[in-house]
Amino acid sequence: MFQFLVKRLIGLVSVVLGVTFITFIIGYATSTTNDPIRIMMGQHFDLDTWLRLRHTYGLDLPWYEQYYNFLIHLFRFDFGLSYQYQNRPVSDILAGGIPTSVELAFWGLIITILIGIPTGVLSAVKANSWIDTTNMAVALIFYAIPAFALCVSAQVLISWLNSLSGSWWPISNWGNPWQYTWTDIQYKLAPIVVYGATGYAYFARLARTSMLEVLHQDYIRTAHAKGLRERVIIYRHALRNAMIPIVTYVGYLVGLLVAGAFFVEYIFNIPGIARITVQASFSRDYPVIQATAVVVAIGIVIGNLMADILYTLFDPRIKLS
Repeated sequence: MFQFLVKRLIGLVSVVLGVTFITFIIGYATSTTNDPIRIMMGQHFDLDTWLRLRHTYGLDLPWYEQYYNFLIHLFRFDFGLSYQYQNRPVSDILAGGIPTSVELAFWGLIITILIGIPTGVLSAVKANSWIDTTNMAVALIFYAIPAFALCVSAQVLISWLNSLSGSWWPISNWGNPWQYTWTDIQYKLAPIVVYGATGYAYFARLARTSMLEVLHQDYIRTAHAKGLRERVIIYRHALRNAMIPIVTYVGYLVGLLVAGAFFVEYIFNIPGIARITVQASFSRDYPVIQATAVVVAIGIVIGNLMADILYTLFDPRIKLS
């Protein structure tokens, strides 16, 4: 286990360094053609001020020195200074949105897993029946609808229900992070359900496909021949082996917990890290964009590491080495 963790941590560092270099080069090349300082000054351009600001942000240095400074800020976890919010570390900007984004994605992922996986398993057990057809039809509809269309449809539905009932249910914004008064729940329920629905369909289809493959294996037929109960065969023998590809995708989604709900946050006007990143893209605030890319890369690598560890819980034949 220790050797495995050391190897994966070395791989984590290598991946993160590669991501930092790619994101830095893209930001550097873009800032060369679209000077963010010039854009930030707008009509109040002044040569002396422009030169001073470029020196403050280190944009007058060679690219390799800028990359070195970028790594130094990364190891300090401040990610440098924002262009849009002068003299403010990027880490302070992201810290304001991370709790909200993690809360949204956490509950959305819980809904996705608790509904998607049982739906897929049920469809596999009842393959080619009306239950299977209905489940997969619903999953296909949600799978085909883009996330932004689902968000807008949810807002239209809430507005229509408000007009019919004369009640008030919020269609945007977010409550207090990790607090669950009735008012907070009213704000959070629709975005969480929409976010969960965007991933439910994929989990349902993936669980069905994986479960069907396992149910046709020889050891499942042997278990039936031995007279084991259907519930024991499905949940103790079949589901554990069918979970391997599902765990792989769960590990990938863990890496996107912070920045995986861009459309949901932006359309519902949720003050999370995704909306911060979208606003940074419009204002060409490259340090914020680069920091988000690094955070997502770290999350994906850690999520894959967690998935590798979970493999051994579902299949003892897999050894960590």
